[in-house]
Amino acid sequence: MKDREPGADASDAGVSGDGPSRHSAGRSQKGRQAAARPVNGHGQGDAAQHKTKTRKRRKRRRGRKVFARDGVQPVAGGGQAETAIPPTQLKPNMPPAKPAPKPEQAEQARRMPTSELPVFAALDLGTNNCRLLVAVPGRPGQFRVIDAFSRIVRLGEGLSASGRLGQPAMDRAVEALKVCSDKLRNRKIRKARLIATEACRTAANGAEFIDRVEREAGLKLEIIDRQTEARLAVSGCGSLVERDTDGVVLFDIGGGSSEIALIDVSRHRSPRLANHIVSWTSLPVGVVSLAERFGGRTVTREIFAAMVEDVATRLRSFDGRDRLSHVVSGPKFHLLGTSGTVTTLAGVHLELDRYDRRRVDGLWMDGLSVDRMVEKVLGWDFQQRVANPCIGADRADLVLAGCAILEAIRAVWPSERLRVADRGLREGILSELMADDGVWRRNWRNGQQR
Repeated sequence: MKDREPGADASDAGVSGDGPSRHSAGRSQKGRQAAARPVNGHGQGDAAQHKTKTRKRRKRRRGRKVFARDGVQPVAGGGQAETAIPPTQLKPNMPPAKPAPKPEQAEQARRMPTSELPVFAALDLGTNNCRLLVAVPGRPGQFRVIDAFSRIVRLGEGLSASGRLGQPAMDRAVEALKVCSDKLRNRKIRKARLIATEACRTAANGAEFIDRVEREAGLKLEIIDRQTEARLAVSGCGSLVERDTDGVVLFDIGGGSSEIALIDVSRHRSPRLANHIVSWTSLPVGVVSLAERFGGRTVTREIFAAMVEDVATRLRSFDGRDRLSHVVSGPKFHLLGTSGTVTTLAGVHLELDRYDRRRVDGLWMDGLSVDRMVEKVLGWDFQQRVANPCIGADRADLVLAGCAILEAIRAVWPSERLRVADRGLREGILSELMADDGVWRRNWRNGQQR
Protein backbone atom coordinates (compact mmCIF):
# COMPACT_ATOMS: atom_id res chain seq x y z
CA MET A 1 0.00 0.00 0.00
CA LYS A 2 2.98 2.30 -0.09
CA ASP A 3 1.75 4.38 -2.99
CA ARG A 4 1.47 7.87 -1.63
CA GLU A 5 3.05 10.65 -3.59
CA PRO A 6 5.20 13.32 -2.03
CA GLY A 7 3.88 16.68 -2.91
CA ALA A 8 3.91 19.25 -0.16
CA ASP A 9 6.52 21.79 0.72
CA ALA A 10 8.03 19.64 3.46
CA SER A 11 11.34 21.25 4.18
CA ASP A 12 12.24 18.72 6.83
CA ALA A 13 12.17 15.95 4.29
CA GLY A 14 13.63 18.06 1.59
CA VAL A 15 10.55 17.40 -0.51
CA SER A 16 8.71 20.12 -2.36
CA GLY A 17 6.26 19.91 -5.19
CA ASP A 18 4.03 17.51 -7.02
CA GLY A 19 3.11 19.39 -10.15
CA PRO A 20 4.49 22.11 -12.40
CA SER A 21 3.29 25.65 -11.91
CA ARG A 22 1.66 27.03 -15.03
CA HIS A 23 2.29 30.70 -15.82
CA SER A 24 1.05 30.97 -19.37
CA ALA A 25 2.21 33.37 -21.99
CA GLY A 26 -1.37 34.61 -22.18
CA ARG A 27 -1.16 35.89 -18.61
CA SER A 28 1.96 37.92 -19.37
CA GLN A 29 0.22 39.39 -22.44
CA LYS A 30 -2.75 40.43 -20.30
CA GLY A 31 -0.40 42.17 -17.93
CA ARG A 32 1.07 44.21 -20.80
CA GLN A 33 -2.40 45.09 -22.05
CA ALA A 34 -3.35 46.31 -18.58
CA ALA A 35 -0.34 48.61 -18.57
CA ALA A 36 -1.63 50.31 -21.72
CA ARG A 37 -5.10 51.07 -20.27
CA PRO A 38 -5.94 54.58 -19.02
CA VAL A 39 -6.29 54.86 -15.26
CA ASN A 40 -9.04 57.53 -15.28
CA GLY A 41 -12.65 57.60 -16.41
CA HIS A 42 -13.98 54.33 -17.71
CA GLY A 43 -10.54 52.76 -17.76
CA GLN A 44 -10.35 53.10 -13.97
CA GLY A 45 -13.15 50.59 -13.54
CA ASP A 46 -11.33 48.20 -15.84
CA ALA A 47 -8.19 48.63 -13.75
CA ALA A 48 -10.09 47.93 -10.53
CA GLN A 49 -11.62 44.82 -12.05
CA HIS A 50 -8.19 43.67 -13.22
CA LYS A 51 -6.87 44.27 -9.71
CA THR A 52 -9.59 42.11 -8.19
CA LYS A 53 -8.97 39.28 -10.63
CA THR A 54 -5.24 39.52 -10.07
CA ARG A 55 -5.68 39.31 -6.32
CA LYS A 56 -7.89 36.26 -6.72
CA ARG A 57 -5.32 34.57 -8.90
CA ARG A 58 -2.59 35.39 -6.43
CA LYS A 59 -4.66 34.06 -3.55
CA ARG A 60 -5.32 30.81 -5.34
CA ARG A 61 -1.64 30.40 -6.07
CA ARG A 62 -0.56 31.03 -2.50
CA GLY A 63 0.79 27.88 -0.89
CA ARG A 64 0.40 25.83 -4.05
CA LYS A 65 2.80 22.91 -4.27
CA VAL A 66 5.05 23.36 -7.27
CA PHE A 67 7.86 21.73 -9.10
CA ALA A 68 10.74 23.89 -10.20
CA ARG A 69 10.66 23.74 -13.98
CA ASP A 70 13.96 23.74 -15.74
CA GLY A 71 14.81 27.29 -16.71
CA VAL A 72 12.29 28.95 -14.34
CA GLN A 73 13.35 30.78 -11.21
CA PRO A 74 11.15 30.18 -8.14
CA VAL A 75 10.38 33.05 -5.84
CA ALA A 76 9.33 33.21 -2.21
CA GLY A 77 5.87 31.74 -1.79
CA GLY A 78 6.24 29.00 -4.35
CA GLY A 79 5.58 30.86 -7.61
CA GLN A 80 7.76 32.02 -10.48
CA ALA A 81 9.47 35.30 -11.08
CA GLU A 82 7.25 37.94 -12.72
CA THR A 83 8.75 40.22 -15.35
CA ALA A 84 6.66 43.35 -14.73
CA ILE A 85 4.14 44.78 -12.28
CA PRO A 86 0.92 46.11 -13.88
CA PRO A 87 0.04 49.68 -12.79
CA THR A 88 -3.12 48.38 -11.15
CA GLN A 89 -0.92 46.62 -8.53
CA LEU A 90 1.17 49.69 -7.71
CA LYS A 91 0.76 51.33 -4.33
CA PRO A 92 0.06 55.11 -4.22
CA ASN A 93 3.16 57.26 -4.78
CA MET A 94 5.04 54.39 -6.35
CA PRO A 95 6.76 55.22 -9.64
CA PRO A 96 5.27 53.67 -12.78
CA ALA A 97 6.55 50.27 -13.77
CA LYS A 98 9.25 50.09 -16.37
CA PRO A 99 8.13 49.04 -19.83
CA ALA A 100 7.70 45.30 -20.14
CA PRO A 101 10.72 43.65 -21.74
CA LYS A 102 10.57 42.09 -25.13
CA PRO A 103 9.53 38.42 -25.17
CA GLU A 104 13.06 37.14 -25.71
CA GLN A 105 14.33 39.35 -22.86
CA ALA A 106 11.54 38.15 -20.58
CA GLU A 107 12.38 34.54 -21.31
CA GLN A 108 16.04 35.18 -20.53
CA ALA A 109 15.09 36.89 -17.25
CA ARG A 110 13.03 33.91 -16.19
CA ARG A 111 15.83 31.46 -16.83
CA MET A 112 17.45 30.30 -13.64
CA PRO A 113 20.91 28.82 -13.31
CA THR A 114 19.58 25.69 -11.58
CA SER A 115 20.60 23.80 -14.68
CA GLU A 116 23.97 23.74 -12.96
CA LEU A 117 22.49 21.88 -9.99
CA PRO A 118 23.13 18.13 -10.08
CA VAL A 119 20.04 16.00 -10.56
CA PHE A 120 19.54 12.78 -8.58
CA ALA A 121 16.95 10.03 -9.00
CA ALA A 122 15.57 7.21 -6.89
CA LEU A 123 13.26 4.42 -8.05
CA ASP A 124 11.61 1.87 -5.78
CA LEU A 125 9.86 -1.13 -7.31
CA GLY A 126 8.05 -2.82 -4.45
CA THR A 127 5.60 -5.66 -4.11
CA ASN A 128 2.69 -3.28 -4.55
CA ASN A 129 3.99 -0.03 -6.05
CA CYS A 130 6.38 1.43 -8.58
CA ARG A 131 7.57 4.89 -7.53
CA LEU A 132 10.13 7.40 -8.76
CA LEU A 133 11.53 10.66 -7.37
CA VAL A 134 13.83 13.08 -9.20
CA ALA A 135 15.33 15.90 -7.12
CA VAL A 136 18.02 18.55 -6.87
CA PRO A 137 19.84 19.45 -3.63
CA GLY A 138 18.61 22.30 -1.48
CA ARG A 139 19.81 23.47 1.89
CA PRO A 140 22.07 21.05 3.78
CA GLY A 141 20.21 17.80 4.37
CA GLN A 142 17.31 18.79 2.13
CA PHE A 143 16.34 18.48 -1.50
CA ARG A 144 13.72 19.74 -3.92
CA VAL A 145 11.63 17.32 -5.96
CA ILE A 146 11.41 18.26 -9.63
CA ASP A 147 9.61 15.17 -10.91
CA ALA A 148 7.79 12.19 -9.45
CA PHE A 149 5.80 9.13 -10.46
CA SER A 150 3.76 6.56 -8.55
CA ARG A 151 1.60 3.68 -9.74
CA ILE A 152 0.11 0.63 -8.01
CA VAL A 153 1.26 -2.38 -10.03
CA ARG A 154 0.80 -5.27 -7.54
CA LEU A 155 3.90 -7.03 -8.77
CA GLY A 156 3.63 -9.54 -5.94
CA GLU A 157 0.07 -10.58 -6.76
CA GLY A 158 -0.18 -14.36 -6.30
CA LEU A 159 3.46 -14.65 -5.28
CA SER A 160 2.80 -16.10 -1.83
CA ALA A 161 0.86 -19.00 -3.37
CA SER A 162 2.94 -19.75 -6.47
CA GLY A 163 6.40 -18.53 -5.53
CA ARG A 164 6.65 -16.81 -8.90
CA LEU A 165 5.81 -13.42 -10.39
CA GLY A 166 2.71 -13.68 -12.57
CA GLN A 167 2.67 -12.59 -16.19
CA PRO A 168 -0.04 -9.88 -15.82
CA ALA A 169 1.76 -8.47 -12.76
CA MET A 170 5.09 -8.32 -14.61
CA ASP A 171 3.40 -6.67 -17.60
CA ARG A 172 1.91 -3.97 -15.36
CA ALA A 173 5.25 -3.32 -13.73
CA VAL A 174 7.14 -3.09 -17.03
CA GLU A 175 4.65 -0.56 -18.40
CA ALA A 176 5.09 1.60 -15.30
CA LEU A 177 8.86 1.29 -15.52
CA LYS A 178 8.77 2.47 -19.13
CA VAL A 179 7.17 5.70 -17.92
CA CYS A 180 9.96 6.06 -15.36
CA SER A 181 12.57 5.39 -18.03
CA ASP A 182 11.17 8.16 -20.22
CA LYS A 183 11.29 10.61 -17.32
CA LEU A 184 14.91 9.74 -16.56
CA ARG A 185 15.95 9.89 -20.19
CA ASN A 186 14.65 13.44 -20.48
CA ARG A 187 17.00 14.70 -17.77
CA LYS A 188 20.71 14.77 -17.22
CA ILE A 189 20.93 12.55 -14.15
CA ARG A 190 24.08 12.82 -12.12
CA LYS A 191 23.47 9.78 -9.93
CA ALA A 192 20.59 7.37 -9.61
CA ARG A 193 19.75 4.25 -7.67
CA LEU A 194 16.99 1.98 -8.94
CA ILE A 195 15.98 -0.71 -6.47
CA ALA A 196 13.63 -3.69 -6.30
CA THR A 197 12.55 -5.22 -3.01
CA GLU A 198 10.71 -8.22 -1.59
CA ALA A 199 8.78 -9.46 -4.64
CA CYS A 200 11.92 -9.69 -6.78
CA ARG A 201 13.95 -10.94 -3.80
CA THR A 202 11.80 -13.98 -3.17
CA ALA A 203 10.30 -14.86 -6.56
CA ALA A 204 11.85 -17.83 -8.34
CA ASN A 205 11.75 -15.83 -11.56
CA GLY A 206 12.83 -12.53 -9.99
CA ALA A 207 16.18 -12.44 -11.81
CA GLU A 208 14.49 -13.21 -15.12
CA PHE A 209 12.10 -10.31 -14.57
CA ILE A 210 15.02 -7.95 -13.84
CA ASP A 211 16.57 -8.97 -17.17
CA ARG A 212 13.28 -8.30 -18.95
CA VAL A 213 13.08 -4.83 -17.40
CA GLU A 214 16.54 -4.02 -18.71
CA ARG A 215 15.64 -5.22 -22.21
CA GLU A 216 12.24 -3.56 -22.51
CA ALA A 217 12.46 -0.49 -20.28
CA GLY A 218 16.20 0.16 -20.41
CA LEU A 219 16.51 0.22 -16.62
CA LYS A 220 18.94 -1.88 -14.62
CA LEU A 221 17.31 -2.59 -11.26
CA GLU A 222 19.22 -3.60 -8.16
CA ILE A 223 17.60 -6.16 -5.87
CA ILE A 224 18.52 -4.97 -2.37
CA ASP A 225 18.66 -7.12 0.74
CA ARG A 226 16.40 -6.58 3.74
CA GLN A 227 19.04 -4.87 5.87
CA THR A 228 19.64 -2.28 3.16
CA GLU A 229 15.90 -1.75 2.85
CA ALA A 230 15.60 -1.11 6.59
CA ARG A 231 18.55 1.32 6.53
CA LEU A 232 17.13 3.29 3.61
CA ALA A 233 13.76 3.61 5.35
CA VAL A 234 15.52 5.08 8.38
CA SER A 235 17.58 7.46 6.21
CA GLY A 236 14.42 8.71 4.54
CA CYS A 237 12.71 9.58 7.84
CA GLY A 238 15.62 11.06 9.79
CA SER A 239 14.23 14.58 9.98
CA LEU A 240 11.04 13.36 11.68
CA VAL A 241 12.99 12.23 14.74
CA GLU A 242 13.25 15.31 16.93
CA ARG A 243 16.35 16.33 18.83
CA ASP A 244 15.05 15.53 22.30
CA THR A 245 14.13 11.95 21.35
CA ASP A 246 15.77 9.03 23.18
CA GLY A 247 14.53 6.12 21.11
CA VAL A 248 12.35 5.21 18.14
CA VAL A 249 10.96 2.04 16.65
CA LEU A 250 10.64 2.76 12.93
CA PHE A 251 8.53 0.37 10.87
CA ASP A 252 7.86 0.17 7.16
CA ILE A 253 4.86 -2.03 6.35
CA GLY A 254 5.33 -3.07 2.74
CA GLY A 255 3.48 -5.27 0.32
CA GLY A 256 5.61 -8.39 0.76
CA SER A 257 7.73 -7.65 3.83
CA SER A 258 7.80 -5.35 6.84
CA GLU A 259 11.04 -3.76 8.02
CA ILE A 260 11.48 -2.75 11.67
CA ALA A 261 14.45 -0.80 13.02
CA LEU A 262 15.22 0.05 16.65
CA ILE A 263 16.99 3.39 16.91
CA ASP A 264 18.81 4.57 20.04
CA VAL A 265 19.72 8.27 20.15
CA SER A 266 19.71 8.59 23.94
CA ARG A 267 23.49 9.11 24.23
CA HIS A 268 24.45 11.07 21.13
CA ARG A 269 23.25 11.74 17.61
CA SER A 270 25.17 11.91 14.35
CA PRO A 271 23.85 13.44 11.11
CA ARG A 272 22.92 10.01 9.77
CA LEU A 273 20.13 8.47 11.82
CA ALA A 274 20.85 5.06 10.27
CA ASN A 275 24.11 5.01 12.26
CA HIS A 276 22.03 4.63 15.43
CA ILE A 277 20.21 1.42 14.50
CA VAL A 278 20.84 -0.99 17.38
CA SER A 279 18.67 -3.81 16.07
CA TRP A 280 16.52 -4.54 13.05
CA THR A 281 14.40 -7.24 11.49
CA SER A 282 12.55 -7.85 8.27
CA LEU A 283 9.38 -9.87 8.57
CA PRO A 284 8.57 -11.85 5.41
CA VAL A 285 4.99 -10.63 5.57
CA GLY A 286 3.33 -7.55 4.17
CA VAL A 287 -0.14 -6.31 3.30
CA VAL A 288 -0.36 -8.21 0.00
CA SER A 289 0.94 -11.54 1.28
CA LEU A 290 -1.09 -11.38 4.52
CA ALA A 291 -4.31 -10.42 2.72
CA GLU A 292 -3.84 -13.22 0.19
CA ARG A 293 -3.46 -15.81 2.95
CA PHE A 294 -6.30 -14.62 5.21
CA GLY A 295 -8.54 -12.72 2.81
CA GLY A 296 -8.81 -8.98 2.43
CA ARG A 297 -12.32 -8.26 1.22
CA THR A 298 -14.30 -9.87 4.04
CA VAL A 299 -12.41 -9.59 7.33
CA THR A 300 -14.24 -10.64 10.48
CA ARG A 301 -12.91 -9.86 13.93
CA GLU A 302 -11.80 -13.48 14.22
CA ILE A 303 -9.87 -13.29 10.94
CA PHE A 304 -8.33 -9.99 12.02
CA ALA A 305 -7.22 -11.50 15.34
CA ALA A 306 -5.67 -14.44 13.46
CA MET A 307 -3.70 -12.03 11.26
CA VAL A 308 -2.43 -10.14 14.31
CA GLU A 309 -1.34 -13.39 15.95
CA ASP A 310 0.45 -14.53 12.79
CA VAL A 311 2.58 -11.39 12.84
CA ALA A 312 3.03 -11.52 16.63
CA THR A 313 4.45 -15.03 16.34
CA ARG A 314 7.07 -13.78 13.92
CA LEU A 315 7.95 -10.85 16.19
CA ARG A 316 8.44 -13.15 19.19
CA SER A 317 11.34 -14.78 17.35
CA PHE A 318 13.06 -11.39 16.89
CA ASP A 319 15.98 -11.62 19.33
CA GLY A 320 16.82 -7.92 19.30
CA ARG A 321 13.35 -6.64 20.18
CA ASP A 322 14.37 -5.64 23.75
CA ARG A 323 17.35 -3.46 22.89
CA LEU A 324 15.39 -0.27 23.58
CA SER A 325 14.00 -1.46 26.90
CA HIS A 326 15.86 1.33 28.74
CA VAL A 327 13.89 4.04 26.91
CA VAL A 328 10.60 2.42 25.84
CA SER A 329 8.76 3.34 29.04
CA GLY A 330 10.02 6.93 29.00
CA PRO A 331 8.31 10.02 27.54
CA LYS A 332 10.99 10.48 24.87
CA PHE A 333 10.22 7.24 23.03
CA HIS A 334 7.79 6.88 20.14
CA LEU A 335 6.85 4.82 17.11
CA LEU A 336 7.46 6.09 13.59
CA GLY A 337 5.51 4.48 10.78
CA THR A 338 6.24 4.87 7.07
CA SER A 339 3.77 2.99 4.92
CA GLY A 340 0.41 3.17 3.23
CA THR A 341 -1.16 1.68 6.34
CA VAL A 342 -0.28 4.52 8.69
CA THR A 343 -0.81 7.26 6.10
CA THR A 344 -4.24 5.81 5.32
CA LEU A 345 -5.20 5.71 9.01
CA ALA A 346 -3.97 9.28 9.38
CA GLY A 347 -6.16 10.38 6.48
CA VAL A 348 -9.18 8.63 8.02
CA HIS A 349 -8.35 10.22 11.38
CA LEU A 350 -8.27 13.69 9.82
CA GLU A 351 -11.51 12.97 7.92
CA LEU A 352 -9.94 14.19 4.69
CA ASP A 353 -12.16 14.50 1.62
CA ARG A 354 -9.03 13.83 -0.41
CA TYR A 355 -5.66 12.53 0.69
CA ASP A 356 -3.33 15.44 1.43
CA ARG A 357 0.33 14.69 2.05
CA ARG A 358 0.92 18.12 3.56
CA ARG A 359 -1.43 17.31 6.44
CA VAL A 360 -0.40 13.67 6.87
CA ASP A 361 3.40 13.68 6.70
CA GLY A 362 4.78 14.35 10.17
CA LEU A 363 1.39 14.02 11.90
CA TRP A 364 1.39 12.89 15.53
CA MET A 365 -1.31 10.44 16.64
CA ASP A 366 -1.87 9.35 20.22
CA GLY A 367 -2.60 5.75 21.14
CA LEU A 368 -6.31 6.30 21.64
CA SER A 369 -6.65 7.86 18.19
CA VAL A 370 -4.90 4.90 16.58
CA ASP A 371 -7.20 2.51 18.48
CA ARG A 372 -10.27 4.38 17.23
CA MET A 373 -9.11 4.39 13.61
CA VAL A 374 -8.32 0.67 13.56
CA GLU A 375 -11.68 -0.05 15.17
CA LYS A 376 -13.48 2.19 12.67
CA VAL A 377 -11.90 0.57 9.61
CA LEU A 378 -12.44 -2.91 11.06
CA GLY A 379 -16.13 -2.07 11.46
CA TRP A 380 -16.52 -1.14 7.77
CA ASP A 381 -17.39 -3.67 5.11
CA PHE A 382 -15.50 -3.79 1.82
CA GLN A 383 -17.71 -1.27 0.02
CA GLN A 384 -17.45 1.20 2.90
CA ARG A 385 -13.68 0.96 2.73
CA VAL A 386 -13.79 1.52 -1.03
CA ALA A 387 -15.96 4.61 -0.49
CA ASN A 388 -13.49 6.25 1.89
CA PRO A 389 -11.39 8.74 -0.14
CA CYS A 390 -8.20 7.88 1.77
CA ILE A 391 -8.59 4.14 1.13
CA GLY A 392 -10.32 3.65 -2.19
CA ALA A 393 -10.59 0.58 -4.38
CA ASP A 394 -6.82 0.10 -4.68
CA ARG A 395 -6.33 -0.35 -0.92
CA ALA A 396 -9.69 -1.59 0.32
CA ASP A 397 -8.61 -5.24 0.37
CA LEU A 398 -5.20 -4.49 1.91
CA VAL A 399 -5.77 -1.92 4.63
CA LEU A 400 -6.91 -4.36 7.34
CA ALA A 401 -3.91 -6.60 6.77
CA GLY A 402 -1.78 -3.51 7.34
CA CYS A 403 -3.73 -2.69 10.50
CA ALA A 404 -3.06 -6.21 11.78
CA ILE A 405 0.69 -5.76 11.28
CA LEU A 406 0.49 -2.39 13.01
CA GLU A 407 -1.37 -3.85 16.01
CA ALA A 408 1.23 -6.61 16.41
CA ILE A 409 4.01 -4.01 16.41
CA ARG A 410 2.21 -1.82 18.95
CA ALA A 411 1.78 -4.82 21.26
CA VAL A 412 5.54 -5.40 21.39
CA TRP A 413 6.51 -1.71 21.67
CA PRO A 414 3.58 0.07 23.32
CA SER A 415 3.75 3.82 22.92
CA GLU A 416 1.33 6.66 23.42
CA ARG A 417 2.83 8.46 20.43
CA LEU A 418 2.94 7.45 16.78
CA ARG A 419 4.39 9.74 14.14
CA VAL A 420 3.25 9.28 10.56
CA ALA A 421 5.74 9.53 7.70
CA ASP A 422 4.71 9.86 4.08
CA ARG A 423 8.24 9.20 2.91
CA GLY A 424 10.57 6.23 2.87
CA LEU A 425 12.97 4.37 0.61
CA ARG A 426 13.16 6.89 -2.22
CA GLU A 427 13.83 9.76 0.14
CA GLY A 428 16.46 7.65 1.88
CA ILE A 429 18.14 6.87 -1.43
CA LEU A 430 18.21 10.54 -2.43
CA SER A 431 19.60 11.61 0.94
CA GLU A 432 22.39 9.04 0.77
CA LEU A 433 23.24 9.78 -2.87
CA MET A 434 23.51 13.50 -2.21
CA ALA A 435 25.48 13.08 1.01
CA ASP A 436 27.92 10.68 -0.63
CA ASP A 437 28.34 13.07 -3.56
CA GLY A 438 29.18 15.89 -1.16
CA VAL A 439 26.65 18.38 -2.55
CA TRP A 440 25.78 19.72 0.91
CA ARG A 441 29.45 20.39 1.71
CA ARG A 442 29.55 22.92 -1.11
CA ASN A 443 28.11 26.41 -1.00
CA TRP A 444 25.00 26.95 -3.06
CA ARG A 445 23.35 30.28 -3.56
CA ASN A 446 20.47 31.12 -5.90
CA GLY A 447 21.02 27.84 -7.68
CA GLN A 448 24.69 28.51 -8.44
CA GLN A 449 27.72 26.74 -7.08
CA ARG A 450 30.32 29.05 -5.59
